Amino acid sequence: MKPAVTGLVLTYNGERLLDKCLVSLAFCDKVLVVDSFSTDRTVAIAEAAGATVVQRKWEGPGPQFQFALAQIDTEWVVSLDQDEICTDDLRERVLAALPAAPASLAGFYVHRRNWYYDRFMKHSGWYPDRLLRVFRTTRMQVEVSGAHYSFRPKGDTDVIKADIIHYPYESFAQHLDKINSYAQQGADDLRRKGRKGGVLRGIGHGMMRFAKLYFFQLGMLDGRAGFINAAHGSFYAFLKYVRIDEGMWGKPYSDQ
Repeated sequence: MKPAVTGLVLTYNGERLLDKCLVSLAFCDKVLVVDSFSTDRTVAIAEAAGATVVQRKWEGPGPQFQFALAQIDTEWVVSLDQDEICTDDLRERVLAALPAAPASLAGFYVHRRNWYYDRFMKHSGWYPDRLLRVFRTTRMQVEVSGAHYSFRPKGDTDVIKADIIHYPYESFAQHLDKINSYAQQGADDLRRKGRKGGVLRGIGHGMMRFAKLYFFQLGMLDGRAGFINAAHGSFYAFLKYVRIDEGMWGKPYSDQ
């Protein structure tokens, strides 16, 4: 018999792709949306799709996932982001894999195919982008470390070689907003660890980041998208190390 499955999506102002995301989870017995008080049509879209919607203030992805998993009473979970879609191939493979899963299995890693600029990235460290997204509810622990979180399986894992499709950005501006946020979080973490920053360190780490993404991870084979992604990655690394020491912004000042 097919074990019961809940589709899980955390949302905040996710109207752009949420309808397609939820349609792709229609094979699940239940769909739970944990929303962080969206101000767009997210909640209306989720309710129209038949999902159960619970709202909770955002305190970071770790606490949000911990809360969400505590609401689920099915054996299995399929977790998607609000800008992700479960492909037909992945759906069929999940439905085939779950009834045959041994009791010792905590979950399955799946592949994620990411769209960037004008194509799905095949290199640049973006594919196959394995993620633990299909798992037994009682065999998954969410670990939180500062602004970061991770899923730690309590048991064996396997791989389903099929894709989630991911459309993370609508524009360069949106990507740069994310870079700005991630760079600040990274700088704060490094500062707490006592790491040193500065312009030269920022340049050095930025150059190494570009080389890693564009040359070693074959971003050059992703065409213009690969170059732009590597340039943005380099800028992220530069910002992170420059921001460790914020300096004296506007201080000392004089009112004369």
